[in-house]
Amino acid sequence: MTLKDKINNDIKNAMKAKEREKLEALRSIKSAILNAESEKAGSELNEEKELGMLQKLLKQRKDSAELYKEQGRDDLAKDEELQAAIIEEYMPEQMSEDDVRAEVQKAIEQTGASGPSDMGKVMGPLVGKLKGKADGKLISSLVKEELNK
Repeated sequence: MTLKDKINNDIKNAMKAKEREKLEALRSIKSAILNAESEKAGSELNEEKELGMLQKLLKQRKDSAELYKEQGRDDLAKDEELQAAIIEEYMPEQMSEDDVRAEVQKAIEQTGASGPSDMGKVMGPLVGKLKGKADGKLISSLVKEELNK
């Protein structure tokens, strides 16, 4: 079952259960899928493109929630966090911080990076390898931390 089929099925279930917040999040995912497909002349998205699209939606929701919190709009932040949680259900399981740190240390050894100026050498391969499995901000912060030791 493709992500699009799963989303369509879950939209039907959310409508029947009258889950307004979940329905809103699912519709935003479906909209993003349809937009991406229309850019590709109606062709289906592959798993990598779907994952990238989900990551983008998740990041948007988290960033919006953060902004709303800064502005004292906890009601809107709560909605964004709820939608982010629903989007995360469709993402592959995320790696723990310890697992990401281990991958960062391996990448530093493999590239021979020795300081903060080598961050780009380490980040390139890591982001490709951990795409969808770990948050980019976490990867970046761990790389900085390890290179500053």
